[in-house]
Amino acid sequence: MAATMLRSSTQSGIAAKAGRKEAVSVRAVAQPQRQAGAASVFSSSSSGAAARRGVVAQATAVATPAAKPAAKTSQYELFTLTTWLLKEEMKGTIDGELATVISSVSLACKQIASLVNRAGISNLTGVAGNQNVQGEDQKKLDVVSNEVFKNCLASCGRTGVIASEEEDQPVAVEETYSGNYIVVFDPLDGSSNIDAGISVGSIFGIYEPSEECPIDAMDDPQKMMEQCVMNVCQPGSRLKCAGYCLYSSSTIMVLTIGNGVFGFTLDPLVGEFVLTHPNVQIPEVGKIYSFNEGNYGLWDDSVKAYMDSLKDPKKWDGKPYSARYIGSLVGDFHRTLLYGGIYGYPGDAKNKNGKLRLLYECAPMSFIAEQAGGLGSTGQERVLDVNPEKVHQRVPLFIGSKKEVEYLESFTKKH
Repeated sequence: MAATMLRSSTQSGIAAKAGRKEAVSVRAVAQPQRQAGAASVFSSSSSGAAARRGVVAQATAVATPAAKPAAKTSQYELFTLTTWLLKEEMKGTIDGELATVISSVSLACKQIASLVNRAGISNLTGVAGNQNVQGEDQKKLDVVSNEVFKNCLASCGRTGVIASEEEDQPVAVEETYSGNYIVVFDPLDGSSNIDAGISVGSIFGIYEPSEECPIDAMDDPQKMMEQCVMNVCQPGSRLKCAGYCLYSSSTIMVLTIGNGVFGFTLDPLVGEFVLTHPNVQIPEVGKIYSFNEGNYGLWDDSVKAYMDSLKDPKKWDGKPYSARYIGSLVGDFHRTLLYGGIYGYPGDAKNKNGKLRLLYECAPMSFIAEQAGGLGSTGQERVLDVNPEKVHQRVPLFIGSKKEVEYLESFTKKH
């Protein structure tokens, strides 16, 4: 056993010596190569310059850090209505005062959304026992929603005049809190659907004061009222902002400031409207119509002919248009905005100019439709070109996809 260990030790020693000799031999070969390389570097100035440039370039590359990649957007980042308004203000699209007014409208919509959701629990369903200026029975939520809008707009300090469906006349904000902007609104459109739990909404439009009609008669109530009416009765083409808020399975605020249409969905956990529908475009065509066909027998012959054509399968390759009607302008228009088609409330034998109000329903919705690539028409002319003669003036309304509205006008403009 000792002999075996001795042989093993001897063999290991021999192998180690051989390894050292091999290493020495390798170093001996490598050394002349390095010396030859050094000699060649210093023997040629051009080669030396090239070498130095290479060294400097390599050093620079090491010293300069690589450009950092763009920071990733956090999955928890929310692009809210507030953020959107700030960015639009920075771009100069709107001023700070208009941003404040829009924010106050969004606050009113949040409050109304909460009231609508709790209407049955809070005993806010049913009729309030009063009638508005149009002779319509006011629902309890009509009255409450109107107060919410008025309070939010009056307290923001940037609103001068308020006109509502539920008010007989426009209301001038107290001078201490007044601003420049004029806000018109329907606080709760489609309120007859409340008791059934069907979608309802709010509609609003924002104007600048008319230069010809300054409100400077706070001490003369009669003159002040005349000035308020003159300021409010402006065509829709002068709107600075228009929008609506849909209270349904989710609360969605859709608005335009004249540079496209944007939709914001209320996040109930955060309490903020979050951008969910950027730059909405209504389809150019859409085979859905929203009309109250219960009034068919009262319509003008041109509207009847139009409606009959939509139902004729021979005209549409065996597939006529589909009917969808909620009875809420906001709900029906929102679907039309996203899916395409046409919404209509024509005049009839009982209501020559229909039932929708120009100032705070038809004009704001038409402004939104046009900004999304659609049209809003009375059947004879563009809604935004109609100059209101009174606050609660009514007009027929046909609104939706551009080609669908143009097709309707091909019937109505013949008469």
